[in-house]
Amino acid sequence: MCLDMVEGEPYLLLGNEAFARGALEAGVHVASGYPGTPSSEIIETLSKVTKSRNVYVEWSVNEKVALEVCASASFAGLRSVCAMKQNGVNVASDFLLHLAVSGTRGGIVLISCDDPGAYSSMNEEDSRFFARLLEIPLLEPGTFQQAKDMVTWAFNLSEELTSIVMIRSVTRLSHGSGTVVAGSLPEKKVDAVFHHEGALTDVVTGPVTCAPVVLKHEHQQKKMKKAQEIFEESPFNEYTGPENPDLLIITSSVCTLYSKEAICELGLEDKVGVLALSTTWPLPAALIKKYLSRTDTVLIVEEVLPFIEEQVKVMAAEMAFEIGVKTFYGKKDGTIPAVGEVNPDKVIAALSKICGIPYHVSEDNKKASALVSLAPDRGLTFCPGCPHRASFWSINRVLSQDDRQGFVCGDIGCYTLDIFCGFRTLKTIHSMGSGAGIASGFGKLSQFGMDQPVLAVCGDSTFFHAAIPALINAVHHESDIILIVLDNSSTAMTGFQSHPGLPVDVMGNTMPAVDIAEVCRAVGAEVVITDPFDMKETQEVLRCMIQKKGTQVLILRRTCLLSPEKKKEKGKEKEKRYTIHIDKEKCIGEGYNCNRLCTQVFCCPGLVWNKEEKVSQIDGVMCIGCGVCASICPVEAITKEEI
Repeated sequence: MCLDMVEGEPYLLLGNEAFARGALEAGVHVASGYPGTPSSEIIETLSKVTKSRNVYVEWSVNEKVALEVCASASFAGLRSVCAMKQNGVNVASDFLLHLAVSGTRGGIVLISCDDPGAYSSMNEEDSRFFARLLEIPLLEPGTFQQAKDMVTWAFNLSEELTSIVMIRSVTRLSHGSGTVVAGSLPEKKVDAVFHHEGALTDVVTGPVTCAPVVLKHEHQQKKMKKAQEIFEESPFNEYTGPENPDLLIITSSVCTLYSKEAICELGLEDKVGVLALSTTWPLPAALIKKYLSRTDTVLIVEEVLPFIEEQVKVMAAEMAFEIGVKTFYGKKDGTIPAVGEVNPDKVIAALSKICGIPYHVSEDNKKASALVSLAPDRGLTFCPGCPHRASFWSINRVLSQDDRQGFVCGDIGCYTLDIFCGFRTLKTIHSMGSGAGIASGFGKLSQFGMDQPVLAVCGDSTFFHAAIPALINAVHHESDIILIVLDNSSTAMTGFQSHPGLPVDVMGNTMPAVDIAEVCRAVGAEVVITDPFDMKETQEVLRCMIQKKGTQVLILRRTCLLSPEKKKEKGKEKEKRYTIHIDKEKCIGEGYNCNRLCTQVFCCPGLVWNKEEKVSQIDGVMCIGCGVCASICPVEAITKEEI
């Protein structure tokens, strides 16, 4: 799509595709990131045009390394873009803090895709505060067209200021679709050269460092003052509405669309104005002053935290003698919720409250709500035939048979769905790799009387991203833990992107795969590999491991059925598949010693409860014939027959 677009023609693009197209129109040379919803499509889109546009693209091992890869391109005079979700900015922040001070050369743009509402995250962190902490420019597109156009503007700004520039997106922009008019693709060729022979203070030809720190920090703050001057004339800051509105809405990002829809719904076009800001750090003070002076009442609409609200209030206090005292509404007074996504209904409720206008839900909205209520309730669970279900069943069974109250530390990934199944094995869930790190601490508490078996789980992609340092820490300090790597040969949660454990990169090139078992052995851990579908062997191995001391690794290896790697296996020797049967006469259902173990605890979508007959049955559409369920029935009512 990105190459087939004709200049001047409109196209329907995903927001992330618009970002990718904007990077191509800006002449990007290098792109990197780490998979994370809702950011993943930016890198995936760019990976499809690497040869035709001579762009280098990679999924890096984590976000810090991804930013370092982009920085090297910048230092060599090339343009680079780095994409990640809000949690990734935390990982990248160590290097990002230094890069903000050292400065850049070729344009470098960081696109952070936040997840208000935490639909695919462990938090709904607002990454905008990093821009303020780091003292770097922040941009927020409010439309799909801006998502494309703002990238080129950001690259130019980056090179003018010799600073990294941050663009913040949100889920509804990244994963929404809208009309985008294509621009031209540049043809100029740039040679990469890293000049480093100049003086330490020479930003063009000298070494790229943070030293001398105070001098560099002072220069960085001068960049921010220049950025504010540029932002005053930004073409992306727009005002719509009456010249002197009764109420001024100051907003940014997709909240611009919500605000305009709410005004239209209430018929307030002649009374309410909208100042849509796309340059949100530093705010353009003169522009803010201009519109604050035209009204006495202000509503600030943004996601998630009161980032703009706090800045505007400070500005208003400083300008009070010139513009007068204003009445503010927003997150601080509860007019706009301080958690979750904003939507048109929330803005309508805010406007109704402020303007004293009763609002009644339209018949169309009522019908839409009624239709939503008819949708079947689909609980969160592992896919049919998911190896993680079998893994957790074995882990849970072994720990429950041991009388020491062993537990499992986890983190974010497909395997986090354990908490929605009947297992609920995970007892801690935090950031990527933190399960292993927390376990390494628990494993040293025997001197205080702790004798509980300590386990941690992580996925194969997470292992490379953040678990290796924790494993090394555990080995070095002789921590008594078992790290279980749930190796399904994919970054499954975010769309099956490649990682160092696979023999391919994001561009489709054959690459050497890094063997997880060999890495673990190299750092000194004892390693065992089993197939999670072989429950008998897996449980025997785990029973033996929880009796031992020291740092051990159990790799439960089975490829995810939905992954590209599994699809490549077609034509090769196929795995065994079974026809599953349930003997209704044997099934004791809700009876003693079962209580619907297969449908309430094992929770495979291929198994359903027949309310009328009070027995379990197979859903022939959902069942994939893995045969694992035949191993868990306490009365052997479930049988399998090889196909």
